[in-house]
Amino acid sequence: MTRTATRIPVETTAVRQIEAPPPVGGRGRRRLLDQARAYAFLLGGLICFALFSWYPAIRAVVIAFQKYTPGSSPEWVGTANFTRVWHDPEFTAAWRNTLVFTLLALLIGFAIPFVLALVLNELRHWKAFFRVVVYLPVMIPPVVTALLWKWFYDPGAGLANETLRFLHLPTSNWSNGTDTALISLVIVATWANLGGTVLIYLAALQSIPGELYEAAELDGASLLQRVRHVTIPQTRFVILMLMLLQIIATMQVFTEPFVITGGGPESATVTVLYLIYKYAFLYNDFGGACALSVMLLVLLGVFSALYLRLTRSGEDDL
Repeated sequence: MTRTATRIPVETTAVRQIEAPPPVGGRGRRRLLDQARAYAFLLGGLICFALFSWYPAIRAVVIAFQKYTPGSSPEWVGTANFTRVWHDPEFTAAWRNTLVFTLLALLIGFAIPFVLALVLNELRHWKAFFRVVVYLPVMIPPVVTALLWKWFYDPGAGLANETLRFLHLPTSNWSNGTDTALISLVIVATWANLGGTVLIYLAALQSIPGELYEAAELDGASLLQRVRHVTIPQTRFVILMLMLLQIIATMQVFTEPFVITGGGPESATVTVLYLIYKYAFLYNDFGGACALSVMLLVLLGVFSALYLRLTRSGEDDL
């Protein structure tokens, strides 16, 4: 009886060697290396935030209680900066203009994007084209936008008054008039930030189930009734979030009054952020500028906390 030797194919042995799992030590070392690399990238971002965001904010709070001028050692003065800023004649005008600007921006710049989103949502053709047209102002740099509108508002040869003359209508001083300057800046800010808000509303509208509109139509609801009883209730969370974000953004308006009006005429467009700029770079009073910044920080912190609270409650509801 002859014994046959069992031959193991060379290919099978090679495959088994290749498919063999790596040793446990090597796997753990590779995992630690990946985690270290991830934390290194995260550390870079944290360092940038610490140097260019957190440190300046903390430093501004400290300087708000000091008499600080470049080239001299700071002197602790307590709440003297807050008291001096409070009694500044422009302080009341700046806060009034900022609050009026925010209110006008809500009345004008909050309803128009919602209506435009409703119109775009009902279009059957050229949807992509009109979305690009609506979003185009957002892609223009803010300073360029302000310069364009400054030329547009020119009381002499500006496009606005030229159009009114062509239509045989009375002209206006626009940004050069004390009674029209602030509303002119609101129009600029609304036009410049229209596109992003419209797209957010449009995304919210497209997420509404079509069965709700079909049921409303079967019940005989008109277009306005469908908007009131279906569209607004289904998008109320998005509407509230955008309203809070718009309040936070419009209370920090600076580019439009800085480029177009320079805070004038007669302090009609001086805002809180523009007054902070004047204290820091025109008056060389960094203590007063930081005191104003802390006041604005506290007010915006309230709206930010409300926004985060509503966002968290909205996620819990979802």
